[in-house]
Amino acid sequence: MQTEELIRRLAENAPPVRRLAHPAWRAMVWFGLSLAYAAMVIYTMGPRSDIFVRLTELRFVIELLGALSTTVMAAAAAFCAGCPGRLLWERFTPGPFLFVWLASLGDGCWREWLRSGSEGLSVRFDFSCFPAILAISVAPAILIFVMIRRGAPIAPIATTGLATLAATALAAATLQLIHPQDASITVLIWQFGTVLTLTGIGALFGRRLLRWQAPDLRALQTREQPIQ
Repeated sequence: MQTEELIRRLAENAPPVRRLAHPAWRAMVWFGLSLAYAAMVIYTMGPRSDIFVRLTELRFVIELLGALSTTVMAAAAAFCAGCPGRLLWERFTPGPFLFVWLASLGDGCWREWLRSGSEGLSVRFDFSCFPAILAISVAPAILIFVMIRRGAPIAPIATTGLATLAATALAAATLQLIHPQDASITVLIWQFGTVLTLTGIGALFGRRLLRWQAPDLRALQTREQPIQ
């Protein structure tokens, strides 16, 4: 079958589609709904006892804003990755905000080193972070995966990785508001590390979750030619 004929038959059999909204608008819709869910989790679990004191500390606020900014930009990048014709650099826009988040944790580790020496960087095991972040991120992750499946699966690995990063970064920010963990090295390893681990796992399942639905070319080839 000639290429022109194949394109014509595909166009004739294509069902009507509704154009998706702009990726930025879809990201804001997702972030608004997910933020409401995070607020419900904080209300249900109860905020940490020293929440008002911590919110007066600049480093804690920067750390929190870094996680939330990463959430928004990763969601927008995931929606952009599902739109044909978008620029490639848009998929890397969460990078600077992820770096700010990481730098705030690194600054905390440095200050603890100056204050307490090697004792300040002693790693405490906190295995509760992984299941907590995983549980909190389930609902936002389901929502964003439902939304990105309406786009084109042209970059499945990047799309699912960015979507997972958005959901888990929001979960980590939520955990910071309900879990009284102050040691930066512990937060860096167990919370930030959990976010990166789950992001990698999400990217690995990209090709399984976002598949092209190939047309039945055999049926198109056997269909009768239209009368010219």
